[in-house]
Amino acid sequence: MAKGTAAPTATDKAAARAKASGGSENPRLSARRESVATSKRRRRRIIALVIVGLIALGIGAWLLLHSALFSAKTITVHGAAHASSAQVIEAAGLASHPPLISISTETAARGVETLPWVATASIQLHWPAAVTITVVERLPVATVSVGGHVALVDASGRILSLTPTVPQGTGAVAMMAPGLAIGQVGTWVGPAGDPALHVAATLPPAFKGQVARVVGHRDGTVTLVMTSPITIQLGTPAQLDQKYRDIASIIAGATLHPGDVVDVSVPQASTVTGP
Repeated sequence: MAKGTAAPTATDKAAARAKASGGSENPRLSARRESVATSKRRRRRIIALVIVGLIALGIGAWLLLHSALFSAKTITVHGAAHASSAQVIEAAGLASHPPLISISTETAARGVETLPWVATASIQLHWPAAVTITVVERLPVATVSVGGHVALVDASGRILSLTPTVPQGTGAVAMMAPGLAIGQVGTWVGPAGDPALHVAATLPPAFKGQVARVVGHRDGTVTLVMTSPITIQLGTPAQLDQKYRDIASIIAGATLHPGDVVDVSVPQASTVTGP
């Protein structure tokens, strides 16, 4: 291009193409088409750059969130008295201190709940790098002795511990019932609906400390062997609240002798017979 000569405009280019083709297209219309095409190409380039930028941003964010900066560096355990913090963290699957974004709180909680003493567990994530595990433990209600082993169990019959002797200070009462068997810690000695287990789990404070043993029978009835020693025939676990009130009233007001049998199987119609 000669020095000082102006650059051709879109209209000039359109006119030159029309002249070269021998056509009679309006140069302004052709220029308009050229301008529109140029704008479309520019928009496509911008959109492509935006898409590439978003992809790069997403990859960067993913890498950042999965880096040590956002990992479970600090893990705090609350409520676990019978398992160490390390055991709870291991059961939750957090011993490797994974990134918070990859932690499933439900899966971690279910892992903690496999520990024998754990009734429920909840997991809370605290960004950027902390986790709290809160545990609610099971309450022991009875002991079951079989074959030289003593199982401490909760109201569901879950075995919380196995010891060679009866554990002290747990508030659990001794229990005997047909069909109960001791397995490994974390298994169950029997169904939660077992009559003897249900009675052991619901004994009121008014006389629970005077119960030496809860005995279940194959017909579904339950007997309480007291420390006095007297025996209380509960019958089935129906209407237990009223039966417990009857027992408390009799213990408080009647003159009982060793070997007496108190029958409260019919609520509010209790009887006492001698040995």
